[in-house]
Amino acid sequence: QVQLVESGGGLVQAGGSLRLSCAVSGSTFSINTMAWFRQAPGKEREFVATISWTDSSTWHATSVKGRFTISRDNAMDIVYLQMNALKPEDTAVYYCAASRSWRVTADTDFTSWGRGTQVTVSS
Repeated sequence: QVQLVESGGGLVQAGGSLRLSCAVSGSTFSINTMAWFRQAPGKEREFVATISWTDSSTWHATSVKGRFTISRDNAMDIVYLQMNALKPEDTAVYYCAASRSWRVTADTDFTSWGRGTQVTVSS
């Protein structure tokens, strides 16, 4: 069983920055991929970025590439999402997720989820 707890969300003006954190605990040996997803009101959940638990290779969605960066603190088992140049359309609840599978981006491949943290970007 893997437990995930997100933090770092909040209200920010367009063009600003936030850093989200996801504290990972439990059966971390079973994890191969970590990811951030987001869900805006009235929309489906959307993939944002993934990171390999073993070699820290990353993959970012086109909509956030160049603005968001996923990373990992290996010693502390924390996954981060640095978000720069935020836009109103980035407003959503952001979720951290863990998968036993390699290099996956579909939410159906992720079996452990956090409760989410709200990010609101004002124009």
